[in-house]
Amino acid sequence: NDTGAGKHWSDNEVRALINIWSDEKIQQMLEGATRNKEIFEEIARRLMKRGIDRDWKQCRTKYKNLKYEYRALQKENEHLGNPRRKMRFYDEVDCILRRQPLGPTSWGCESSSLLSGTKNFRDETK
Repeated sequence: NDTGAGKHWSDNEVRALINIWSDEKIQQMLEGATRNKEIFEEIARRLMKRGIDRDWKQCRTKYKNLKYEYRALQKENEHLGNPRRKMRFYDEVDCILRRQPLGPTSWGCESSSLLSGTKNFRDETK
């Protein structure tokens, strides 16, 4: 009974997850949520629309791992003073987690590779 729980995430799958995570609605739902199963079920549904079959637990685990790796790297770089190690998708995760207040239609990561690969998250909300 292989649930695929240990299945490696491809770069395209991670990009799609980050792209959905960057959606303002998802950001607001995740903020301060302790019981977030429904949020990750929504993320999994959006991934499925893009042809990516991941369940909510896999999405939550990947999200947590990306955040953990980012924060550990931030701490390490702060301590050492110069970045010795870089993580994949650092810029994208940095952009989401730094989240500077912006107007309702402008999102600060447009210029990054966040919007490359799969379709823009705004297309899903039209």
